[in-house]
Amino acid sequence: MKSLTTEEKLKHFQDICMEDARDRSAKMLDDYMAALEKSFEEHTADAKRRADMQVAMETEKLEREMNKRLSIAQLDLKREVSHKQEELKDKLFVELKDLLENFMDTADYQRLLECQVKAAKEFAGDAELIIYMDPSDQDKLQRIALHHNATIKVSEYSFMGGTRAVIPAKHILIDNSFETKLKEARHEFKFDLGGK
Repeated sequence: MKSLTTEEKLKHFQDICMEDARDRSAKMLDDYMAALEKSFEEHTADAKRRADMQVAMETEKLEREMNKRLSIAQLDLKREVSHKQEELKDKLFVELKDLLENFMDTADYQRLLECQVKAAKEFAGDAELIIYMDPSDQDKLQRIALHHNATIKVSEYSFMGGTRAVIPAKHILIDNSFETKLKEARHEFKFDLGGK
């Protein structure tokens, strides 16, 4: 083997050093790039997680707002339905009152009064019984009182027809007045809204 000159040795040493420096530089650059890529991936994952959280929060906020608006709309609708029902109920009971007034001019009404008087007498038995009739039925009072042998008086105020009977000894009121029956019917009346 041939011996190298000093210059050749230096050149060889320089080549080895340069190659080593290039290898170290490439490794450092690769390590730095790998660290940058890892940092970028972590940053991207964190940004995606924060974006997902933001989307979830905004979605939840929108859902709450939508539910709130829906609840308000439902309440408004219920109020409107209730108001309309009350209007219809008023009309219905005005018509019912008119029908009762027409009914009071019939022979069936006369029979109803007689049935009410008879039922009150049977209920009272031997106890004292006072039966009241509406002032508008004053023309029927005499005949019914004689027919049923009952104490019947004209009420001081109108109760729209029918009878009221009092059994003083037992503190009992038998109220078959149309006024009371209409109030009870109105109080208990409900619209059937399809099974609700």
